[in-house]
Amino acid sequence: MDSSTRPALPKAQGKRKRTRFTTPILDEESNSASDGGGTTSRADQRKQSKSRKRGIPKEIGATLHFTDGAASGVNCDVEWPESFKALEKTHRALNLVFTFCCTRKHLATTFETIKSAVELHTCKVLTVQDVAAISAIRPEGVNFAYVDEIMLQTEIRGAERDLTFKPGRDFRSQAPAPDVSVGGLSGLERLDHHPDDSVEGGKEVLYFEFVDGDLKRQVKDKKTGEITKPTRKLREESLKIPVYSQKQMHSLIERRNQKFNDAVNLFLNQCAIEGVDPDQALAKAAEAFIPVPSVPAAPVEARLGALPDSVPTDRKSIPEIIQELKESAWYTGQIVPDGHRVFEPQEAVYGDLTFLLSQDLVNALYNAKGITQFFAHQADAVNGLLEGQHVVVATSTSSGKSLIYQLPVIHALEKNCNTRAMYIFPTKALAQDQKRSLREMLSYMPGMEDIVVETFDGDTPMNERNAIREEARIIFTNPDMLHITILPQEERWRSFLKNLKYVVVDELHYYNGQLGSHMSFIMRRLRRICAAVGNRRIRFISCSATVANPKQHFKTIFGIDDVRLVDFDGSPSGRKEFLCWNTPYRDPGDPASGRGDAMSECVHLFCQLMLRGVRIIAFCRVREQCEKLVAAVQQELESLGRSECVNRVMGYRGGYTAQDRRRIESEMFEGKLLGIVATTALELGIDIGTLDCVLTWGFPYTIANLRQQSGRAGRRNKDSLSILVGDCFPTDQHYMQNPDELFTKPNCELQVDLENMLVREGHIQCAAYEMPIRPAEDAEYFGRDLPQICEERLIRDALGFYHCHDRFRPMPSRFVAIRDTEDEHFAIIDITHGKNEVLEELEASRATFTIYDGAIFLHQGSKYLVRDFQPDRRMARVERVKVEWTTTQRDYTDIDPIETEAIRRISGSLSRAFYGTIKIQQNVYGFFKVDKKKRVLDAVHVDNPPVIRYGKGMWLDVPKKALQILAERRLHVAASIHAAEHAILSLMPNFVISIPGDVRTECKVALKEFAKKESQRKRPGRLTFYDAKGGAGGSGISTKAFEHIDHLLQQALRRVEDCYCENGCIECVASDQCKENDVMSKAGSRVVLRAILNLEIDIDALPMGPEEYCPVGLETVIVAQPVPPRDRNKVVLISIKEEESEV
Repeated sequence: MDSSTRPALPKAQGKRKRTRFTTPILDEESNSASDGGGTTSRADQRKQSKSRKRGIPKEIGATLHFTDGAASGVNCDVEWPESFKALEKTHRALNLVFTFCCTRKHLATTFETIKSAVELHTCKVLTVQDVAAISAIRPEGVNFAYVDEIMLQTEIRGAERDLTFKPGRDFRSQAPAPDVSVGGLSGLERLDHHPDDSVEGGKEVLYFEFVDGDLKRQVKDKKTGEITKPTRKLREESLKIPVYSQKQMHSLIERRNQKFNDAVNLFLNQCAIEGVDPDQALAKAAEAFIPVPSVPAAPVEARLGALPDSVPTDRKSIPEIIQELKESAWYTGQIVPDGHRVFEPQEAVYGDLTFLLSQDLVNALYNAKGITQFFAHQADAVNGLLEGQHVVVATSTSSGKSLIYQLPVIHALEKNCNTRAMYIFPTKALAQDQKRSLREMLSYMPGMEDIVVETFDGDTPMNERNAIREEARIIFTNPDMLHITILPQEERWRSFLKNLKYVVVDELHYYNGQLGSHMSFIMRRLRRICAAVGNRRIRFISCSATVANPKQHFKTIFGIDDVRLVDFDGSPSGRKEFLCWNTPYRDPGDPASGRGDAMSECVHLFCQLMLRGVRIIAFCRVREQCEKLVAAVQQELESLGRSECVNRVMGYRGGYTAQDRRRIESEMFEGKLLGIVATTALELGIDIGTLDCVLTWGFPYTIANLRQQSGRAGRRNKDSLSILVGDCFPTDQHYMQNPDELFTKPNCELQVDLENMLVREGHIQCAAYEMPIRPAEDAEYFGRDLPQICEERLIRDALGFYHCHDRFRPMPSRFVAIRDTEDEHFAIIDITHGKNEVLEELEASRATFTIYDGAIFLHQGSKYLVRDFQPDRRMARVERVKVEWTTTQRDYTDIDPIETEAIRRISGSLSRAFYGTIKIQQNVYGFFKVDKKKRVLDAVHVDNPPVIRYGKGMWLDVPKKALQILAERRLHVAASIHAAEHAILSLMPNFVISIPGDVRTECKVALKEFAKKESQRKRPGRLTFYDAKGGAGGSGISTKAFEHIDHLLQQALRRVEDCYCENGCIECVASDQCKENDVMSKAGSRVVLRAILNLEIDIDALPMGPEEYCPVGLETVIVAQPVPPRDRNKVVLISIKEEESEV
């Protein structure tokens, strides 16, 4: 039985009394090596009869016919020595006993447990050397080693507990008592407690298992007792009663026996060729397979290495620490070739201001920040502002950019106390961070201590807003409040806007893609209103991460040409080192075994660095990774005997309450925390104090993200370290093999589309509501074609002014969502020990995939069992538990066009491209209970309603001839479609201003596509693309892609065919946005694209499948059927040739 099917559930403490288990005895009379197994003698019949009485099925009893190697798949050139015949008999007995034990969840196959049973079958003593010899013959098929006894007890208990646990119900329901002789839990005992938990563990036992077989389960109906197919209609408790058919066990036993015989024949043949004695050769080989118990505390010592007894306050240098990592017992060459880069320290370059500061301001700079002189970029930027220019600063993280927008504002307030300033930050956390810093500066300015500096965002109480609007000189807000509240209420804000001198927009690179388009029009609306009230003196200040086009991006966002770019970085920086750290192969000598667990590498690195005094932050791509890594780090610290450090590691991600996040930020800034595990929520420049190391788990989608994260380390000019841990995904491995690209690839250009009519019209309607539009005057803000747009889409009054259309009233800004924020949230309520406190709030779109009865919800590394999920009340009650497993939802998403609105002819082809309404249906139908080794322990069905939403998109049906060619050449159809979709998606930014993720497709999941069982969920042979944002009306991006579909298809095919790779890479058909890059056929994508373009397909030149990474099995794709229009007369038919002739 494959080890992956063995139960491995909650870890418990303590030992149990174990008794030897004896399987039913088979008669030894007919177990002669010369029987051959051809007929069944009376002795055989007596043996089978006796085995049935003692509980072994007839077919299993019959497997104990011993043969020599004659009947095996590999012929043997010599006669088997008697010692090998005896070893075969031992192997068969081991096989039988092990298989029998595996059908009983509560039996652990330790050497002592199975020894007596095997001896009764073979009539000889079973020794460790015997099993070691079997391991030497078939090393890949046997696991024989010492393991911690507690781990086996954990498996046993978990298996017992599965029979009584029902999601959403009390664990303490009655259940039959388990077999106490091998340990277990009664139905009355708690999930996280066991009577002998107080007993110390640490004892090792000798464990045996076969690892080359897979025993599938059948399911017995709980009421009728009959064998049935495990359909989704069965209740989850029915799914947990395993029944193993006799036929399955017989087949598995025979398969193992056959493999052993083949291995013996190969061994004997090799010995004959080399002229060596087989007995001596086997004895020598077996020596390497004799298990040796580990020395107590050796694993911990190996991991600790040269760790200090306590976390040092003054750490060693980064080079010394890296060397210590390399000398650790667990280091096996994870740093890839050319993957260790060193960036030498940079000395500060200073500059002078062209004007004098007051003595009070000079003193405040020194007392608050210790500043006595300015870096070159600070001086350059401040000088530009005082000269009347707009300024964009693009320097490294932690280069002192905040001073650039604090100093001019304070300087202006000194001269005129009525001066107003507006600071716009993309997140509330950043605004709070900068407000605290500015208030500190003002506290050192005599006479300015009482200047009102306040936050004006969605959390600001309504009864305080009027006072802030009237009294505040500086407000900290975000684009959303400016769009929804401030601009629509310009009459109330008129005094503030008249005196507004500085507008600071920090993290300018954040406003990219569609959000950048929205921000551009919000800034134009702000400029328009300020100009209308007589204020044309506003100066805009922006700071950005290092990007390729900061000056042009500034001009696009603000609609202003007179801008000074400051990109020379005068700040000092310490020595920086960067490591590309690849996850080792599961089997170091076999690349085909695949990469191991990247999280384990992150855990080791995190703990090793933190315990050496390195203040560290780990970045994860998604929230689930964040929580799992926090839990794993805390568990590792406990196992290392460093429990005093557990509470000094915390997670930071979206979903936590604002109070929790502020507390975490404060504790990190004050040095109370040694490590933090975060999502991209901390990529932006929140000051959390000195960080020595950034650890990035997996490539973070773009190189810009990686560089932004890496910049968080070394914020106080000390030497620092960045580590990118490569995961198993193709994108990660691409950069592990080509680390130079991480440092030499140019920064990406930011993209903002001002011609997106959906975005543009929405803001024109908002502007008309704020102040009637005069097309001739307002064209400078909204484009030269504004008169035409106003005539078609707005309402004109008798004086020639244009007003907001009625369909956008009463408040147009409420109809124009600038980003995908959600108003609906689910409350996660902690009921542990009767608390009844809100743990966190979860967005509605995440709820279906995260909370369901029986789910494990992760929060700050702790596990909470969902006891009661009430979707109608938008709440879930959870209770903290101690278990060694988590849950993973079983879900799928169908992306289906349901209404055709436009059809586009593809030049030279009979194929068509279609545009219309897309239905996105997400279904969660159950969940897996998964242990930390990612082994599935249980499958549970849930009845959650599907989540359905609608959007806009385009699609292309794959021609039938392409499907036939793929089937003929045995190329995976779904993988071919998936690869073609990625090739097209990757090129969309060449034709449409967009960023990765703006347009999505239906990715194919390996679990379904490579399954051995036929799926009832057949998908149409279709390439589908839809807008990820914009709701039912879409974002307009797929509309523009639809207009360029001919060129998109041609370039996609060209890229695929010109790419040097063999099986697909991120340069052609893989995507760094997709987790299912395993389902990819580069050869098949060429067939799909050529068929759609009606180009010749050289069938003979195609490889004959199945491809190495895309096994062809049961087909999951069918021919796509046409999507009907709502009104056939309203469908737009577009001809490429006609358009070209018109142009």
